[in-house]
Amino acid sequence: MNPIDIDGDKCIVCSKCIDDCPNSYLFLEDEKIQTNQQGCMECGHCYAICPQGAITMTNYDSADEEVVLMSEINPETLLNAMKSRRTIRQFKPDPVEDEKIEKILEAGRYSPTGANRQMVSYTILGSKQREAEEICLGLFRKGKKFGSAFASYLKRIEIDDNFFFKGAPLVIVVASKSTVDGGLASSYMEIMAESLGLGVLYSGFFVACSKMSRKLKKLLELEKGYDVVTCMVIGYPDVKYKRIAPRKDLKVKKL
Repeated sequence: MNPIDIDGDKCIVCSKCIDDCPNSYLFLEDEKIQTNQQGCMECGHCYAICPQGAITMTNYDSADEEVVLMSEINPETLLNAMKSRRTIRQFKPDPVEDEKIEKILEAGRYSPTGANRQMVSYTILGSKQREAEEICLGLFRKGKKFGSAFASYLKRIEIDDNFFFKGAPLVIVVASKSTVDGGLASSYMEIMAESLGLGVLYSGFFVACSKMSRKLKKLLELEKGYDVVTCMVIGYPDVKYKRIAPRKDLKVKKL
């Protein structure tokens, strides 16, 4: 099935879709917009740019939503909010509402991916959250006793029962075949979570455990070729910060 359907009655042959197609999938012939036999990566640029709404993406449900530009957000407010974010390690026990979880996941779904692959998956640990944490606790407590890649760090800290998830009510594991795609999705999700009044911890230790434990991999039920990119621990912060923390000098090269 052709992934793009063009309504000839609506199309005014303005060629905006051709000019914006990254793969040269569309072309003009006999005063009509035509499609090649292959090469469409279903990015949606043609659908989004068409002034007449003449293009339909046949593999997708279209909500026909109006574009909202990022430039409509006050840039100073946005920058200061991004500078103010903190990694949260103290959470209230209050559950995260389903509608907020949906918004966080939707932000990840609309993050950019290389060649529009959209090969990012999301696992809400839910009823398996305690079991997943206990698997990781076993690995790290064993490593602390016998030595591991984290031995020098583990000697300085106490590995309590909430070491990985800090008692937070929500954990979302982001997996992908691409670390870049998974990382971008996580970043979008974090910004949405923060805008909803939530705090986020990236549990890097959990990601490390996912690479070491077959039992944890089985629990996560990852698709073939997918690896855990981030583990997002999310909840309402039980801590308030008063000022923006300093950063090291910006490193920029102008060539």
